[in-house]
Amino acid sequence: MRQALRDLAALVARVGVGGIFFANGWTKLERGLTATGVDFANQGAPVPGAWATATMLAELIGGALLIAGLAVTAVGLILFTEALAVFVVARPLNPISLNELILLGAASLLLAVVGAGRVSVDHMVVIRRRESEAASEFAADTEADRVIASLRDPDNPGSDRAKGGKTDAPDAEPAADRPRAGKPKTEPNLEDTAPHPRPSRRPDPDEPAASPAPGDTLVAGRKKPAPRGRRQSSTD
Repeated sequence: MRQALRDLAALVARVGVGGIFFANGWTKLERGLTATGVDFANQGAPVPGAWATATMLAELIGGALLIAGLAVTAVGLILFTEALAVFVVARPLNPISLNELILLGAASLLLAVVGAGRVSVDHMVVIRRRESEAASEFAADTEADRVIASLRDPDNPGSDRAKGGKTDAPDAEPAADRPRAGKPKTEPNLEDTAPHPRPSRRPDPDEPAASPAPGDTLVAGRKKPAPRGRRQSSTD
């Protein structure tokens, strides 16, 4: 809110002060340099024709620039210098003109210090300049990133990774199939299905040995089964 009020006050001051300066210069132009030179001669100015020309141009051009808000700092200083020089060298005889000269000089100095505000051509120029500087800085940062990426990957100066593209390596393995750093690639665990001899049980010396049952015969360490009886035929 305060900034908006400052901008509005700067706009009103620029239009008012610049309008008065432009009107004074236009009056000198309409009357002609000869009549204006006579007025300066009556006020005691040396070389009145030069004073008439200089003040007319300063007031016309400076007033227009103040109204537009272009180069307000420089224009305000120039108009303040012009008013101070007229006050010292060729002071107006009319008190009203003298007071007007003092007020215009003070207002010009104030505008030179405060600035034109945001409603001005100066503000638009500053915005454009900042945008161009930001664009140039962004371009420089992008170029620096590209150079750094090319130094990191000398085989690929185009920096496809930085651009978000994919590399077309034909023998590139998927990330899941690559062995991690420091860990050897292990073979799949195969189940051993080959037959193995069953471990023999050591006999306990305190346990009595089992005696074979009658009619049993050991064959290769195994009991021979008892002979089966022959089935009688149904005719018997």
